[in-house]
Amino acid sequence: MAETDHVDYTIQLEPDNVLILAWDPGVRIEAGNARAAVDAVNEFAAGNRYPLLVRMANASHLSRAARDVFIEPCAATRIALLGENPVDRILVDYQLAAQPAPCPTRFFTSEAEAMTWLLEPEQQAGEQQGRTATG
Repeated sequence: MAETDHVDYTIQLEPDNVLILAWDPGVRIEAGNARAAVDAVNEFAAGNRYPLLVRMANASHLSRAARDVFIEPCAATRIALLGENPVDRILVDYQLAAQPAPCPTRFFTSEAEAMTWLLEPEQQAGEQQGRTATG
């Protein structure tokens, strides 16, 4: 019997042209599923670039190898990382301090604030790269 790869995220394009990558709750993000997610975002974007909202959904682990994947440029013009708890914030703060993001990137606990930032004119969003919001 053939095995199928388990996909632990979903991707969708919102009507306002924001891509959403939603990780399953409790997922362990390793190099393999990180690479699959980045490749899927790029494939979904089909040569275009979009703001990207990443729903972290209480990820249980983010490996060093996965962090290396996430610093590579992709179809995102900017990235809002949406978390729910202090563990999510620690994962993001560590990632942003250890390795530069490929585009303006911020952490949010409010989806509304994340979407507002993603849809700001590019100059304003770029000026705030690396800052975090607690919304």
